[in-house]
Amino acid sequence: MDRHRPAAIACLVLLALALVAMATTLFRNFPGGLVAVALLGLAVLVAWEGVRRRGGARTLLLVLAAALVVASLVVVALSGLIFEGVVAVAALAAATISQKQAFAVRVRLPAAPRPSHPVVIWNPRSGGGKAVRANLPEEARLRGIEPIELEPGDDLVELVEAAVARGADALAAAGGDGTQALVAEIASKHDLPFACIPAGTRNHFALDLGVDREDVVGALDAFVSGGERRVDLAEVNGRTFVNNVSLGLYAQAVQRTGYRDAKLRTILDTVPDLVGPEPADTNGQLRWSGPDGTKHEAAVVILVSNNTYRLGRLIGSGTRPRIDEGMLGVAALSPGGLAPGEARPTWCQWSTPSFEVDSSAAVPAGVDGEAMLLEPPLHFVIRRHVLRVRLAPQHPGASPSAAQPANVREGIRMLAKIAAGRGSEAVPPVSSSAPPGPDAGGTGS
Repeated sequence: MDRHRPAAIACLVLLALALVAMATTLFRNFPGGLVAVALLGLAVLVAWEGVRRRGGARTLLLVLAAALVVASLVVVALSGLIFEGVVAVAALAAATISQKQAFAVRVRLPAAPRPSHPVVIWNPRSGGGKAVRANLPEEARLRGIEPIELEPGDDLVELVEAAVARGADALAAAGGDGTQALVAEIASKHDLPFACIPAGTRNHFALDLGVDREDVVGALDAFVSGGERRVDLAEVNGRTFVNNVSLGLYAQAVQRTGYRDAKLRTILDTVPDLVGPEPADTNGQLRWSGPDGTKHEAAVVILVSNNTYRLGRLIGSGTRPRIDEGMLGVAALSPGGLAPGEARPTWCQWSTPSFEVDSSAAVPAGVDGEAMLLEPPLHFVIRRHVLRVRLAPQHPGASPSAAQPANVREGIRMLAKIAAGRGSEAVPPVSSSAPPGPDAGGTGS
C-alpha cells in the first residue's frame, strides 16, 4: 500500500466526522446552532461595511461586528455545543493535512545534460539572509557552480549579462521573486537553462515550479543531476514577471508612506478610497474589460498572473496548478456596497493570452511584490514556454495543486478512488524541453 491510500482513507473518515459534528452543532438544541451561524454571517457583513468607512462610523461598526461574534459564541456555549464545534474544527484541520498527502505529486523529468559553466546570482540580504545561513556560495562551488554575489549598488542585469558574456551556459537566481524574474528573463533571451533557488522570503515562484522551498542547498542539484521542463513568463509593458501584478487596493497601499511600519493599518486606510461610500479617484479610474467584453471604470483589486491561480478554493488556494499553459490569469473585484441603491461587488476570474488596463494617470502596481508606478495603458501578454527550468531530482517538480481536484465533489470522488486502491499519485502533464512554439507541450512522468 503506497502512502497516498492511507492518507485518502484518513481524509474521508475525518471529513465524515467533521460533517457529523457540524450537523450536531447546527441542529442539537435547535435553533441554537442556526442562530450562532446567522450571527457570525451578520458579523462578517457588518465588519466589511465598517472597513469601507472611516472615523467614528468604522469604529462603531467594527465594535458591533465584534459584539455579534461574542453573541455567537455565547449562543454556542449556552446550547452546550462547544465540544461538537471543537471536534468539527479539529477534524477539518486534520482532513486538510491528509488530503495534501493523498494528492501529493512528484514529477520525474528526463535527465538533462550537465552545464559546463553554471552560475548562481545570490543576494545575501534576501529572505533575512537565508542564502548566508545555508552557506550557499561554498555549496555552489562544491557542485561546480560559480557563485556571484549581488552587492548593494550592483546592476543585476549588467551582472548577469556579463556572466553570460564570459561563457555562463546556465543561470540560477537565489533571491526574491523580483530577482528571479530578471534572471529568468535573461535566461529566456539566451535560451539558457534556469534554476530557481528558494532563498527569498515567500518563494512563490519556487512553490509553483515544484521546488522544495525548505531545501535551499538541494535546489542547486538542478545543475548537477536535474531534469528540465519549459514554463511561461509574463510581461506588463515589456517588464517580465514570474508571479503576478496587483493593481488596486494592495498596490496603492504599498505605495503609501508608513506601509512598511504598519501594513495592516495602511491597507485598511486605503479601503475607503476604493470601496467607501464616497470613493476617491486615487487610481485614475482603472478602465478594463471583463471576459464578456463588458467595460468597467473601477476596481477594488485586479490581479494579473503568469498562468491562473486557484483563488477562493478550499483546496490548493493561492497556488497555480500549471505554469505552462500559455495563458494569463485575470481576477478582478469591482466595487459595490451594502447601502440601498449601491451595486453589489462583482468578482470574476478568467484566462486570456493578453489583457489591457487603461487609466488617466500613472497606475500604482505591485509587480512580483515590488511597488512601482506604471504608465498607462498597461499591456499584459504571456510568453509561452520561453523558459527552460532545471529542477533537482529530489524535489516535487510540480505545483502542490497540480494533481488536486478543482472542486469538493471531484475531490471526494478522487479520494474514494485512491482509498479503494484504484489510483494513487496523479502525475500532471508538464511541458517538454522542446523549443517554444505551438507544439512545445508534452507529458512528464
